[in-house]
Amino acid sequence: MNANQLFKKMLLPVLVLAGFSFAFNKKEPAVLIFSKTNGYRHKSIEAGIAAIKKLGLENKFSADNTEDSLVFTNENLAKYKAVIFLSPTGDVLGDEQQKALENFIQQGGGFVGVHAASDCEYNWPWYVKMVGASFLSHPEQQVAKLIVTDKKNRSTKHLPGIWERKDEWYNFKNLNPDVNVLLKIDETSYKGGKNGDNHPMAWYHAYDGGRAFYTELGHTNESFSEPAYLQHLLGGILYALKK
Repeated sequence: MNANQLFKKMLLPVLVLAGFSFAFNKKEPAVLIFSKTNGYRHKSIEAGIAAIKKLGLENKFSADNTEDSLVFTNENLAKYKAVIFLSPTGDVLGDEQQKALENFIQQGGGFVGVHAASDCEYNWPWYVKMVGASFLSHPEQQVAKLIVTDKKNRSTKHLPGIWERKDEWYNFKNLNPDVNVLLKIDETSYKGGKNGDNHPMAWYHAYDGGRAFYTELGHTNESFSEPAYLQHLLGGILYALKK
């Protein structure tokens, strides 16, 4: 045992007895928020970035944000435990950047997709399967009823069995049947649904060595100041971080 290790061993009990909670050399996990848009740009992106960073401060993870696809290299992504796609649209990554994200997930990284994360990279089958679906269409924003299908998961256990709220509700294509569904939408509670009785809205799954969570919710600015939604999103982030 060197002098530094001996100092820590002697000092820690003193701090604990004095009422301090202190950890040596403990680095908080980091997430990368990516919000590049080559199509429709959601006005809620800035509110979402601020909200996720605040969640990080409150829950012991740090968050960087970027719209530069060139940061998707093996070296840069190694700094992070999870990547959050916050409503990106269109083709946002080149071939090399796509391969870097695949490597990141295959090495145990986490992925969180928010709202329009399903409205990008339609021609990248690996990504579509990871996100769990592709955007098809949506009706006008309106109030609808969400059905909680998993009350034990950390992203939904705080919610009522029927969660009524206003948002922009996507219809999907290319739904991945192998995901674990957390929320479904009741198409009888609003106008414009096209997926029928099985219309998932949030889910998670182990994928290609890593973890992926997706929530369709989060079109509006108001979402990112809504406690129930923020707790839902936080649950997905913590899942991706393996916390």
